[in-house]
Amino acid sequence: MAIVEMVMPRMGESVMECTIISILKKVGDAVESDDSVMEVATDKVDTEVPSPYSGIIREILVKEGDVVAIGNIVMRIDTEVTTPQNGSPTPIAEVPEEALALETQFQSLVTSPIQSTADVSSSGRFYSPLVLNIAQTEGISRQELDQISGTGTDSRVTKKDILGYLEERKHHPVGAASAQTAGVAQETSHASSPQSPASIRKTGVEVIPMDRMRRVIMERMLESQRISAHVSSFVETDMTNVVLWRNQIKDEFKKQTGEGITFTPILIEAVVKAIKDFPLINISVEGENIIKKRDINVGMAVALPSGNLIVPVIHNADQYSLIGLAKKVNELANRARQNKLTPDDLAGGTYTVSNIGSFGNIMGTPIILQPQVAIMAFGAIQKRPVVIETPQGDVIGVRSMMYISHSYDHRVVDGALGGMFVKRVSDYLEKFDLKRSPF
Repeated sequence: MAIVEMVMPRMGESVMECTIISILKKVGDAVESDDSVMEVATDKVDTEVPSPYSGIIREILVKEGDVVAIGNIVMRIDTEVTTPQNGSPTPIAEVPEEALALETQFQSLVTSPIQSTADVSSSGRFYSPLVLNIAQTEGISRQELDQISGTGTDSRVTKKDILGYLEERKHHPVGAASAQTAGVAQETSHASSPQSPASIRKTGVEVIPMDRMRRVIMERMLESQRISAHVSSFVETDMTNVVLWRNQIKDEFKKQTGEGITFTPILIEAVVKAIKDFPLINISVEGENIIKKRDINVGMAVALPSGNLIVPVIHNADQYSLIGLAKKVNELANRARQNKLTPDDLAGGTYTVSNIGSFGNIMGTPIILQPQVAIMAFGAIQKRPVVIETPQGDVIGVRSMMYISHSYDHRVVDGALGGMFVKRVSDYLEKFDLKRSPF
């Protein structure tokens, strides 16, 4: 036997621990290198952990729900499979033929590219990429998937649950199986939680338990307000040039690059330029020290189908052209909505933007994402009559206007710096060159 120890791998910068959501293998199972062996959750993302070795799992040192530090041992794997003199491998465990066939059928799905489902549920229930891939391969809709009772943490559907459901569906019509599964889920809900929504409805209210991501967001927002002295500054920005330019080039841009161009990459470009002018916005605080960052890594808030927010990061945003920013923005937003972000996609942000205008909001006061010291929110662009100064005198014209709000940490960012920074972003947008080539 050659026993090797598998440790919890690095999950991105600043992530020191993670929570075991579910364990996908058991002692005695054979694993190949890169097979997913567990699902874990950090304060940034839920992801699957692959085995770095091929062999037989001899010991599992963690259980579902455990909080495990990065670098701790989680499994011991025998990388040598003993073979008797007759040449036949030693059987590890007896497995029913039907279950073995079903397991073999989906073994390749563990590391295959994950495809998103066509329908998006608003239930807010999390599904691992492996479960989603199995569901799509077997033609299980998101609605049907929502009815499968889960045995994982927070009632998550594990691979074992969905494979068991498929086995059950072989012997029962889909409708009956779904109804039966839904009934089991309801029973489990009643038994395990006296405060479940079903048991509360008759009193005239409905109790909705927070999912894990919502609990993390709650904790992080309260922590940020406790740590940082939040102050906000506002400017009103004339976005007419930006709107006209985008309307002029968007069709050709799509034709030439295959990408749509929203306002977000243009806004991020202006923020990056302003950070270069005011580098003391691109900092963090450690004790009584100010840490000035060389890299400009811009996080952008993305709304998920569940309604939760997540903030993927454009690393070294100052090194992208406008085309590059447009592609990166689209890529990160799409992967965020498909639960395909990696821990590294969410790590290392030095400044964050939020386009609240996409929800029709004209203004907001966002909460700083720690350990950053500032965050900017862009409101909706609206046409309004405004006073325009000309050499011939003041006139009233219809312009595309937008409010920008800037929340910053008053411990280290004074009002002058916070106000000048947001004004500089506004200046870059108002002076946008109508004759600029996008290519």
